[in-house]
Order: sequence, then structure tokens, then C-alpha cells
Amino acid sequence: MNKQFAKDVKLGLSETPKNLSSKYFYDEKGSTLFSEIMKLPEYYLTNAEFDIFKNQPLDIIQLLEIHKTSYFELIELGAGDGSKTIELLKVLEHENYHYQYLPIDISQKALDQIENTVAQQLPNKKITPKKGDYFQILNELKNSPFPKVVLFLGSNIGNMEDALANSFLKKLSKNLSKGDKIILGTDLKKEKDIVLPAYNDSKGITRDFNLNLLERINRELDANFDINQFEHVPEYDELEGIAKSRIRSKIDQKIPINSLNLTVSFKEKETIHTEISRKYDDVILEKICTNTGLKTIGKLMDKREYFADYILEKKS
Repeated sequence: MNKQFAKDVKLGLSETPKNLSSKYFYDEKGSTLFSEIMKLPEYYLTNAEFDIFKNQPLDIIQLLEIHKTSYFELIELGAGDGSKTIELLKVLEHENYHYQYLPIDISQKALDQIENTVAQQLPNKKITPKKGDYFQILNELKNSPFPKVVLFLGSNIGNMEDALANSFLKKLSKNLSKGDKIILGTDLKKEKDIVLPAYNDSKGITRDFNLNLLERINRELDANFDINQFEHVPEYDELEGIAKSRIRSKIDQKIPINSLNLTVSFKEKETIHTEISRKYDDVILEKICTNTGLKTIGKLMDKREYFADYILEKKS
């Protein structure tokens, strides 16, 4: 039994309102479902950021102010399948830049995938995967004498409340040296009829992805959630720029979670908060960079201006 998962489930389902962390979406089934989500026509985020890396890699390199004569470390936090990053690597290789690519992830499966992707598309490129906590490994790399470029893509920063995003960037900044850069992928604020379908697709895969959290509790904690008695509830506040996902009980019910020696009571229409997805603009981005020592030095958007990769530099 995953003790931290058990602890967090017990705490989250005992609070008012109930909540479960989105980091627990990604068990084996959840990861497979998310791979399907990224291929959906409604889920514009992946293609939008891919558009930037595919069509503007030289602009990215120019904004990073890296030179062919200088060696640097390209560090990626949570590389996924590497499909976007590989577009940048192709240009760095073609233009004979001197660098080492270090993807960091807690999942060995994810690291194996990115290693295979690079091996297939850039067979002469050797990479250095690192398994573990982002900040632990960044701290280990801190004393390296080489400049660093850190990739944090996919609008993963958007899964954090603004205060938590600010804390994350402060912690990240502390593990960097003056002049180091970050490429920060952010989904931009836009109309509801574009954003909401990304979290409520016509095939119901996003629904299955959200409800899989309850199935995971069933599998790992010997619980008895009847998935048919819960529903996926997405919403998006256009003015605030935050999409939220919840799981809502259809009826009054009591759910035993045997491994926790806990019974959870639900009222009809009571919800479990599972995820936020913050959408950004320049003002919000500046807010989460407050007192981090990081300053925006560039911004690249896809052709539809749905998504932006901000280039941040550690100034102090």
C-alpha cells in the first residue's frame, strides 16, 4: 500500500469540502487515459505547445541567449513522451550546440519512454535521465559549473493555486544560479467555449480520467465506490481564468474504505474537488513570479495564441 496515497486520501475525504490531489491521477490506468486525452481534438494544449517547439525552435534558442561555443545543461521536469522537447533537440543537434539533456521524473516508465524517443530520432545523442524528486535532483546539480535551462512544459504550473505556483517558482529559483533560464509552458486565458471542452470531451475520456481516482482508491485501498453513482463535473470561470474538475455524488451514500478503517458519507450533489487548471496572461504570470528572483525575458505563442512558453531568467 502506498502510505502517502492512503494518508492523503484519508485527509482529503475527511475535510469539508472534500478533495483529492490531482497528482494521484497518474497510476497506470490514469496515465493511459491521459495519453488518450492528449490526442483528442478538444484538448488543444498539447498541439498548441508542440506548434511552438516545432515552428519556433530558433526563436527559443535566441531568447535563451545560448551560444554554440558554450556548454549548457538542458533539464526537463516531467518530460512526458518528449514529443515537444525532441523538436528543440533536433535543432540543437543540427546547429552543433554543446549541451547535455537531463530529463527528471519520478516515473521510470516515463524516463524509459523519453530515452527511447531520443534513441529513435537522434540515435547519436546520449542523454542522462534522472529518477527522483525535481528539487532533490536540482539541488544535486546546483554545484555544476555549467549554465542551466530548465523546461517545465505542458502548463503543469497551472495545476497549482497561484500561491503554490509562487512557492514552486521560489524553490526552483533557489536551485538555480544567476543567469540560468526557465522555459515555462502556460495555457492562456480564453473563451469558455474553447477551454471547457478540453475538460469535458465528447468521448467521455476526461470523465473516465477523473473518475479513475475513485477506482484507484477501490483498487489500492479496498474501497467500495460505485462509479455509476458519481459524475464528472467540469467548470470554467472565464473572468477568473481557472478551470476546475470535481466528482459529484448522485445520491446520499456511505462508502467504506476498508484499508483506512474509514467510512465516507456523501450527500446528494456533494462534490470532491480534484483539479484546477489555471489559465494565464502576462499580469498573472508576473504575480506568480513575485519575489522569486525570476524575470520574464521573452514569450512565444502558438499560431492561434492559445498557449505561451515564457522564458524566465534568474536575475538575483
